[in-house]
Amino acid sequence: MILCLDCGNTRIKWGLLAPSGEWHARGAMPLAQVDNLRAALIDQPDFDRVVGCNVAGAENAERIAAQLQVEPEWIVPQREQCGVRNGYKKAAQLGADRWASLIAARTLQEGPCLVVNAGTATTVDLLEGDGRFRGGVILPGLNLMRAALAHNTADLPLANAAHHTTPTDTDSAIVSGTLEATAGAIERMYARLDDATAVCLLSGGAAAEIVPLLQIPVQTVDDLVLRGLACIALSDNRS
Repeated sequence: MILCLDCGNTRIKWGLLAPSGEWHARGAMPLAQVDNLRAALIDQPDFDRVVGCNVAGAENAERIAAQLQVEPEWIVPQREQCGVRNGYKKAAQLGADRWASLIAARTLQEGPCLVVNAGTATTVDLLEGDGRFRGGVILPGLNLMRAALAHNTADLPLANAAHHTTPTDTDSAIVSGTLEATAGAIERMYARLDDATAVCLLSGGAAAEIVPLLQIPVQTVDDLVLRGLACIALSDNRS
């Protein structure tokens, strides 16, 4: 059994992967409760490998390692892996979560696709049909945008409202503005694929808010990062 860990800036997602490639169990917990990870796994079968992706810093990686009897193998983006070729100038500089998501997308789509993770940050990445990662953009996630307005202006609230096409109150204007900005960035990047068959694969906690605004072919996919970690783990002959 392999434990896959997606350690993000807000949550830790985990999945227990059987040798067959099927998930035995999956779950999630707030990053603030990282010291309870072992307790969350207490009723699960034993595992002999931990393959993970960590974008929450070295301290959290150390706290996770201290709880587990197996030393985590934190993935580092490669120049080429699992059918994906890394277009970053310095391959290892790419975020590990983005790399895992691109690998997962490659297993889900044969043609070109836009790979979007909408969490604390929103990442929007171009993946060609031949497996070439062309590059992508990073922008603040929806909650981060809204918090920035509330914390850095004198009169704007931490908005909580529904999206409107023509907002007539401040909360709606903020919520709608962050959604429109994010959807616009996604659609602009999609256009750069220049292929009518391309699909946008959208994952992350904010996906449900964004999907209704998109006017491009889109599929929501749960746990893109975990799926990519599973591909990486199973491609290694140690698994």
